[in-house]
Amino acid sequence: MPEWSAEGSNPHGDRRATRPGSPAVLAVDSGGSGLRVVLGTVQGAVLGQGESAQPVRTGTRGIDTGHFMEQLVPLVRGLLAEYGVTEVRAACVGAAGLATLGDALRAELPVALRGEFGVPSLALAADAVTAYAGALGTRPGAVVAAGTGLIAVGTDLTRWFRADGWGHLLGDCGSGAWIGRAGLEAALRAHDGRPNGSGLLLARAEEMFGPASGLPGRLYPRSDRPAVLASFAPQVAACAETDPVAGHILRSAARHMAESAAAVCPTKGAPQVAVTGGLFKMGDPLLVPLREELTRVLPHAGWVTAAGDPLNGALRIAVDLAAGTLTLPGEPVMLSVVTTKGD
Repeated sequence: MPEWSAEGSNPHGDRRATRPGSPAVLAVDSGGSGLRVVLGTVQGAVLGQGESAQPVRTGTRGIDTGHFMEQLVPLVRGLLAEYGVTEVRAACVGAAGLATLGDALRAELPVALRGEFGVPSLALAADAVTAYAGALGTRPGAVVAAGTGLIAVGTDLTRWFRADGWGHLLGDCGSGAWIGRAGLEAALRAHDGRPNGSGLLLARAEEMFGPASGLPGRLYPRSDRPAVLASFAPQVAACAETDPVAGHILRSAARHMAESAAAVCPTKGAPQVAVTGGLFKMGDPLLVPLREELTRVLPHAGWVTAAGDPLNGALRIAVDLAAGTLTLPGEPVMLSVVTTKGD
């Protein structure tokens, strides 16, 4: 059975050059850490990349289309000029929060991209869908995407299935925020003298955050609580080999991930399962128990290394859209294609 890996090679990574004036495609990944852009050939080779470290704002109408365009336009203009591209044949935008906060973006972005860059065909995808396309392409199966948060998405190529992704207060079970919170709870248990505490995690927590008694005051007022919690997850992984409490936390996280994967994985045929996201940089302390749990709950599935990340997935969707060969299922809040008319 192949070893698990968080990321792999770019499925469109031949990186061939394009002649000036050749058509191109645009791929965008918009998430909590900012916005990333790739300009590629219609065959899928990467021409150039750009990024903005400022995340796109959300407001009362959801994802802010105006702010999205403010971040995107300078990046794309620079890439088009650098590579002499005058025609963008298709684009794919993968956006965090699209399923629940994307109504305005779905209504406004196709016209905005057509007006700014002449983009005639746009695929708007939830970031879980681009994570899936990057990891598995157009094969049936399931993908667990885990970083600060966690979501599992699967498809039998007729519809999409999703599990978790409910945020750090209601779910994201097994995520970086979940692991970090569990580790800090174990640290505070040790501080109090309660059972199931970890003195080692207490020492790591106080090294990172200061005296344990002041942790609530430093954590609760912050608007970036999930990220702060997730920042402690690597400490849990570092302690897992020698600390039974830390090891139990990672085994529990692996069980949650496997349960989410099982909830979305097709039950028939020969589906494939992959994992993607920064959390899996923890390596064996998380991947070994995850592999065991996935084998237990999905004995009919084949485990494969993720081919690429969500930006690779957005590029793949854009290439297939340009060629008219997109086979991933369309659903309004997961993956929708809009074709706009010119003047």
